[in-house]
Amino acid sequence: MSITRVTAEPDWYEPYAISLGIRVGDLVFASGQAAVDEHGDNVGVGDFDAQARQVFANLDRVLRNAGSGLEHVVKATILVTDMAVIGKVVELRREYFAEPYPADTIAQVAALARPEWLIEVEAIAVVP
Repeated sequence: MSITRVTAEPDWYEPYAISLGIRVGDLVFASGQAAVDEHGDNVGVGDFDAQARQVFANLDRVLRNAGSGLEHVVKATILVTDMAVIGKVVELRREYFAEPYPADTIAQVAALARPEWLIEVEAIAVVP
């Protein structure tokens, strides 16, 4: 079974020695995606909705670069810095994931890697 690094051009996580994702056979393990653009610059500082859209756009790009997509996610982990956004998180799940919805963990954390980040999402997906 081959293990392949999933990347993008440019790769916004390469400076930190993090793979955007790893493909193992027909599974893709996407690193936690945050509200950064392809150059690693923050997007939507202070704006949860803008950050969430960037996070899911990044996640979709990583998965597509591995031959998968958001519609093939089987497990997601969603980290937020304030659980008051739980209603928005449920809306995001309905918007970006397909039925049957993936298994999920949603947790509030004290902080993410950058203090400006409000949400981070990692996922495991299948390659059809």
